[in-house]
Amino acid sequence: MILKGIGYVDEGLQIEERQNVAFASILARKNQNGETIGELIGGSLREGPLTTILGDTVYIGTGPGSWLATSSTKATDFADNLATKLAGRASVSDQSGAYCVTRITGDRARHLLQRGVAINLHPDVFTTGCAATTVIAHIAVVIWQIDISPTYDIATFRTYSPDFRHWLAHSWRSF
Repeated sequence: MILKGIGYVDEGLQIEERQNVAFASILARKNQNGETIGELIGGSLREGPLTTILGDTVYIGTGPGSWLATSSTKATDFADNLATKLAGRASVSDQSGAYCVTRITGDRARHLLQRGVAINLHPDVFTTGCAATTVIAHIAVVIWQIDISPTYDIATFRTYSPDFRHWLAHSWRSF
């Protein structure tokens, strides 16, 4: 089993540490919402624990009037570009150095994550486009479902990524 880089773990389960991912937090100012902020970036941001995909950026609802924006094209000016577009409507902060992202995909992905996450990941409840801020093994995470495979992206604070990988390795061995 390999947990650094792309690692084929088992039939029905693949774990990949995603590289070159840019992050920015967005906090709406008073009297602003996903629709008014979205007008400036080419669409409407969904409110609540959901994702919105606009171009190559995924906006993950993390709380009332707040989103974590992520892009796989890690431009050094990702947050600055968002801040310029959202000037006066939202505060934007670069979070690219703060997070690591792990992608877990395959038939057994849901079962693996359910061993540590304190939310219901059943496909009738947590589907493509759903997101949550929660904990896995006492580690703060932002989790969102990419597709019906299922594929999940899990963002953890960089300082906790070794602990998260340890939890993944331990949980995988118990299958």
